[in-house]
Amino acid sequence: MNPDSGTLERNRLWARLNDAVAAHAEPLPTPLMVVDLDAFDANADDLVRRAGGTPIRVASKSVRVPALLSRVLAREGFQGVLGYTLAEALWLEEHGVCDDIVVAYPTVDRGALARLVASPSAAAHITLMVDQVAHLDVVDSVRASQAVPVRVAIDVDAGLRMGRQHVGPKRSPLYDAGDVVLLAKEIESRHGFRLVGAMTYEGQVAGVQDEVPSQRARSAVVRRIKALSMTQLEVRRREVAEALRAAGVTLEFWNAGGTGSVEATVADAVVTEVAAGSGLLAPTLFDHYQSFAARPAAYFALPVTRRPSPDIATVHGGGLVASGPAGKDRLPTPWAPAGLHLTGLEGAGEVQTPLTGHPAALLEVGDLVWFRHAKSGEPFEHTNTVQLLAGSRFTEEVPTYRGHGLAF
Repeated sequence: MNPDSGTLERNRLWARLNDAVAAHAEPLPTPLMVVDLDAFDANADDLVRRAGGTPIRVASKSVRVPALLSRVLAREGFQGVLGYTLAEALWLEEHGVCDDIVVAYPTVDRGALARLVASPSAAAHITLMVDQVAHLDVVDSVRASQAVPVRVAIDVDAGLRMGRQHVGPKRSPLYDAGDVVLLAKEIESRHGFRLVGAMTYEGQVAGVQDEVPSQRARSAVVRRIKALSMTQLEVRRREVAEALRAAGVTLEFWNAGGTGSVEATVADAVVTEVAAGSGLLAPTLFDHYQSFAARPAAYFALPVTRRPSPDIATVHGGGLVASGPAGKDRLPTPWAPAGLHLTGLEGAGEVQTPLTGHPAALLEVGDLVWFRHAKSGEPFEHTNTVQLLAGSRFTEEVPTYRGHGLAF
């Protein structure tokens, strides 16, 4: 896309979003969260295409809106949820959003674990993640008997090893097949546990942009690291899978990957399902991948409340900064109208955000500026509701987790 067409498209978006606000029966509070269903559905279809028949488990951390989770789970090609806390998984199961939930991270939430082991239904539908015996001990500490079996999956490190260097998320201590088998045998020897799955999340492939126009040299290095990672990981996954089979362990699933690695992940015969979530909403940290181009589907609006000078427009709020290493790429991006920029001194502030760029001179007090967040799901922690957009009309207002009174 050339710069002129990109600017035109963003200004058309600005008009479309503003038309939807103007047509709404009542004034809408800000920050105003919007999900474009046309883009959301198109992104879902593209993920299914990229997965090539391998089921996609939806990463709920990247969505955090139950109605949107239900929407995508109803589509062919999507199967189950990859949750981020056990409390969340219990809520999703209890409220009928999903009956196949894998919690992606180990839990030491004894209150939630007590609820799990007290509910045969929840225990049958939720799988816990473990990577050491201590995680099993925590489960046993909350129950008086092993009458309700707990489903568990083993998280295996998927980072790239180069000598003493490790490239990738610092997750599991399990790397070699022998260590994985030792834990598998421990799980199978303990009453009250069922080993049903394995997980290998190659975050250094799935979650890192590899075709950033302003970082061509770095992008080339990233692509090389990704290729090395997948080559090494395919061998190691096969070794682990063969060692587990030799030990008599049969798994229901092997989960792997993420939005940025779908094609490469599903090419591995060991993998039975791929995880994805950010690709549905397409935040700015997923703008520059060589393998795919998702459509931005999530926006938030802030009103202009000040004009401190003719070339600056200040909006109320804006400090929705993404998690991860601190840097400019974690800041929200003023997206529509096109051509606005954060200032170096104030950036995105909790109570005000000054904006510069040629459109600032044209904005008036009360006008809305539309932003994109750097990460998916996280902005919905800041609001109770999301407006669902179809065409140029809001068709429904749905609650976020926060709108349901939840904080996971």
